[in-house]
Order: sequence, then structure tokens, then C-alpha cells
Amino acid sequence: MRGRFAPSPTGYMHLGNAWTAFLCWLQVRQAGGVLVLRIEDVDEQRSKSYFAAAVLEDLAWLGLAWDEGPDISGAYGPYIQQERYGKYRVVLDLLRSRGILYPCYCSRARIQSVSAPHAGEHAIYDGHCFGMGTAERLAMTKKPSWRVHVPAQDISFVDGIYGRQRCFLPTACGDFVVRRADGLYAYQLAVAADDGDMAITHVLRGRDLLSSTAQQIWLMQLAGWTAPQYTHVPLLIDSQGRRLSKRQYGISIRQLRSSGLDSQSILSYMAYKGGLVRRAALYTHEELVRQCRLTDIRTDDIVIDDDVESAIHLMRQPL
Repeated sequence: MRGRFAPSPTGYMHLGNAWTAFLCWLQVRQAGGVLVLRIEDVDEQRSKSYFAAAVLEDLAWLGLAWDEGPDISGAYGPYIQQERYGKYRVVLDLLRSRGILYPCYCSRARIQSVSAPHAGEHAIYDGHCFGMGTAERLAMTKKPSWRVHVPAQDISFVDGIYGRQRCFLPTACGDFVVRRADGLYAYQLAVAADDGDMAITHVLRGRDLLSSTAQQIWLMQLAGWTAPQYTHVPLLIDSQGRRLSKRQYGISIRQLRSSGLDSQSILSYMAYKGGLVRRAALYTHEELVRQCRLTDIRTDDIVIDDDVESAIHLMRQPL
């Protein structure tokens, strides 16, 4: 097994990020596999090097050790997206050679006004620029983004938590952007190229990314890679039903650490709230690896306590 945790360095790690990291670590350690830490900083405007450094520090403090990453040499590096642009260019050239890459000149306002909403997560592009002629394209002055034209094809996979998924590409994702108008590579292309090139066999991530999986599998198949097995997990949310955010005060790992909490208490709290252990008690890392079962995770999002700091303190009862 080759699993990966791939955080975006756009803020300090919060409890929701730690939840996913913990489950990635747990899945790999239980299988005796290799855990890859990859920094997904393809969004250059929002990503900061000091946040990337903080990710490594917080993960190390939590005791969620990795086997390959920015600070550990490995055969599949580099492990930072901004150092992998050459690999993305190869995939982009492949799409161009297949005749399915095309420039899109549509404004964001137009896309939102004419595209069909999909599952409340994103809009499905109507393909307006795909049929545009050469003369019409030459007359355009706006710098285009680049989209890939998807075929009328089903992509099926079995998710480790949410079961069988069947996605018809034109209605599940539509023609999607692989390079933005500002020249930056889009998330879908970068992630598919990274997972394929790094020989990742298992992907565990938040269920909010479930709707992105079909297009990533399709891109990997086009490039000749074997798609990994996917497990999408419920998110941690507050009592108002809001997913945890890096902008929320008091739930960052740094804030919890500064309040005097230790890593065992935090991991034990997440394991208990997520239904991985039955007792609200303090567990060692070794006990969590032995006792937690990913198959026990329910599909509903997990509501954390309003006073999460006090709730985690209560976990400090040894077994």
C-alpha cells in the first residue's frame, strides 16, 4: 500500500485537517504500507511556505509520521507541487495530442449563469467554447483557460465508505479546466498526475472531494496509470452544521497545543467522535492502530463539541 496525505498550505492545520491526516496515517500503518506527505501548493496566490512548514511541524507533533515527503528523500519526488510543473506539462501535452484540449474564453459570470449545478458543489460547463472555430478564437483578446473535452463515458468505482459510484462524465463533471487563465495548473490535473506518477494505491480524503474522483480516474486512465482505491470520509462539522475552516478561531492544532493539550488526547477525541473506538478514554498511538477500524466510520458528518478544548481535556482518562 502507498497512501498519501496531501494538505494545501493556505492556513494553519485545524482539527478537520488533522482528522483526515489521522485516518490516512491509520489506514497505512494498519496495512504496513508507505505514507507519502505531499504539499499541494499549486494555488500559488494562497499557498505560503510558512504554512507548509507548519504542516510538517504539526503532523510531527501529532505523531503522524510519514515515510516520504518534502523532508525525506524518496523515489517519487519531488513532493511539493510547485516543483512538479514539468510533470503536469507532460499530461497537458498528452491531452493536446489527443485533440481534446481547447481554450475557453468564457467569463466566470457567464459560466455561472448558463451551467447546470451539480450536487451543490460545482457547476457543469455547457461546452460553449469547444465548438468555437479558429477564426473566432483568433479574434478573442481575453486570455483563455484550458479545458479538456470529456467523452460520453461512465466511470465506476467502489468507495471505501460510500460504496459503488457510477458517474457519467458529461453530467458528473463536464468539460473541466486543467490550466487556468493565469497559467497555473488546475487542481484536477495536478492531483491526477501526482497520484499516478507517485504510484499511489490508496487515497483517503474528505467526502467533499468525492465528486472530483471520476475526472481524476479518467485523466489517470488516459495517461496510462492505474487509479488508486478511494475512501472518502465524513467531515468534522460544528454544531451549526458548518465544516471546520482554517479561519475559525480555537480549533487549529497550534491553538489546541498552546492550551496544554497533548497529541494523544486530540487523536483519542477524534477516534471516539468518529466511532472508531467505543470508550471516551486516552489511547496510545499503538492502541489506536490496533483498535480502530475504518469500516466503523459512518457516512454522516461528525459534529464536534462546541467547547472542543474542554471535551478533549476529558479524554485524559487512561484505559
